[in-house]
Amino acid sequence: MLFDTHVHLNVSHFDEDREEVLQRAKEAGVENMVIVGFDHETIPKAMEIAEQHDHIYAAVGWHPVDAIDMTDKELAWLEELSSHPKVVALGEMGLDYHWDKSPKDVQQEVFRKQIQLAKKVNLPIIIHNREATEDIIQVLQEEKAEEVGGIMHCYNDSVDYVDACLKMNFYISLGGPVTFKNATLPKEVAKYVPADRLLIETDCPFLAPHPNRGKRNEPAYVKLVAEKIAELREVSYEEISKQTTENAKRFFGLIDG
Repeated sequence: MLFDTHVHLNVSHFDEDREEVLQRAKEAGVENMVIVGFDHETIPKAMEIAEQHDHIYAAVGWHPVDAIDMTDKELAWLEELSSHPKVVALGEMGLDYHWDKSPKDVQQEVFRKQIQLAKKVNLPIIIHNREATEDIIQVLQEEKAEEVGGIMHCYNDSVDYVDACLKMNFYISLGGPVTFKNATLPKEVAKYVPADRLLIETDCPFLAPHPNRGKRNEPAYVKLVAEKIAELREVSYEEISKQTTENAKRFFGLIDG
């Protein structure tokens, strides 16, 4: 029983074999997943797939790389979608200082607006962070994001920032990089995060775990993430799969699964 908390089955990489990918996920024990929409193309597709499958839910938000393209019209659209029964979170949102399409001040403004919307509609948030950890934590604190809580999606920084996230009612989600031989930070985080705040994900089609690194990622591979975390924490795979699934269901408000 596994819960992949962050998938992008709504992108073109899966257009040829989406149903086969879902079948492989089922065979691997993936019971639930959240499909994340982040722009004009992927949000409607996320909603469509979630509506077609009982075990798939949706998150909708505006990606920081495309923050410059977001207007009040898109914000109103997100608010409208937030009331859909299959929408369990807003995101992914946040800051991305790696790419330069959207200026930092624009990204921060769009990020703040989405946090404010999440508080208005009472949904948790999913955070995208690339090379912007300190600014993200500052924005979350200033906007009192702890009122709704959230997920640090594919957490990729040191344990030094984990406590600040936990204090704001955030969960830490780990993906493929925790399996990479040269990735020390996610391994340290995997051992540090309290069991009741740990989540797993693939972020497919990106960041496929070892031994599939460099290939297209898919939800079935979240099992490899769980196995590596179990090894690092010196507990059973069954314990990690059960705990992370319970955590995900609690976070997303899916107590009945």
